[in-house]
Amino acid sequence: MVETAAPAPSALPGIGVGTWAWGNQFLWGYDPGQDAELEACFRRAVELDLLFFDTADSYGTGRFNGRSEELLGRFSAALPAQRRQRLTLATKLAPFPWRLGRRGYRRAFDASRRRLRGQLDRVQLHWSTARYAPWQEQPLLDGLADLVLQGEVAGLGVSNMGPRRLRQVHAHLAQRGVPLRSVQVQLSLLAPAAIVGGDARPSLAMVCRELGIELIAYSPLALGLLARAPGPQPVVPAGPRGLLLRRLWPRIQPMLTAMAAIGARHGAGPAAVALNWCRAHGAQPIPGLRRVRQAEEAAAALAWGLTATEREELDALAVVAGGARMPANPFQSA
Repeated sequence: MVETAAPAPSALPGIGVGTWAWGNQFLWGYDPGQDAELEACFRRAVELDLLFFDTADSYGTGRFNGRSEELLGRFSAALPAQRRQRLTLATKLAPFPWRLGRRGYRRAFDASRRRLRGQLDRVQLHWSTARYAPWQEQPLLDGLADLVLQGEVAGLGVSNMGPRRLRQVHAHLAQRGVPLRSVQVQLSLLAPAAIVGGDARPSLAMVCRELGIELIAYSPLALGLLARAPGPQPVVPAGPRGLLLRRLWPRIQPMLTAMAAIGARHGAGPAAVALNWCRAHGAQPIPGLRRVRQAEEAAAALAWGLTATEREELDALAVVAGGARMPANPFQSA
């Protein structure tokens, strides 16, 4: 990884809010009784200038499919108009096999906009189909570009794309006069692939800087693993998150110990360290927030940044990480 001087906190990317957990029973144990707490978290995030909210039309499991968009739409619509206008609401549309052709997203886009109560500022391709159905992707992207050109949505982004595919998509959209605003990928100390590159193989982060594309880091806290203090194994959550914790916990102790020491120097917890590591590499992290305390901790990370030495230390641990890695997204393209 190429080391540069650490920028001032004000020059770093901001921090957004991920809403994957809103409506997700399988991984996060959602039930409607949590909605008041989620709304309080949303309002506190807005008060603290966490203004970018990311959702998706596929968020929400079972009968709660679409719930994340519905809640985000309801919460934002309740804000005063002036405050609501400061928000950026971004959603991702899934390239399901039945969504085909240039108008394959038309109904999905309209449904998302309804759930978001009319405010949809950025639409994103949820994942690339380049690895399994390359013929499907370009017509869908062209359809999204049409929406931008027609003034129905302000910005266009993509998700789960590597540097090679990102260049191709950027070039195609540029020919149509549509800027590619952002790319969203899994990025954390336990999933550092987006910032690892070399002279012959530039990293995704390097390509983003070259082309002026915002890099958005989802799962920056590795499903909560990087928000914990080092030590004995904590209470294991139910389901897949518990399985992941059992497998990775012993291997990430050196990283958590280093994060705790860095956080102590800045008067911050491990979550803020993990978020600021993403920011130090030019990415806007979008941690999943469900509680007021989590919104306050995320916002507090905006007040400081890692030193160059601290970033180097974490970079080295991220590359080694005792073999600990988050599961890769199966749809991530090269």
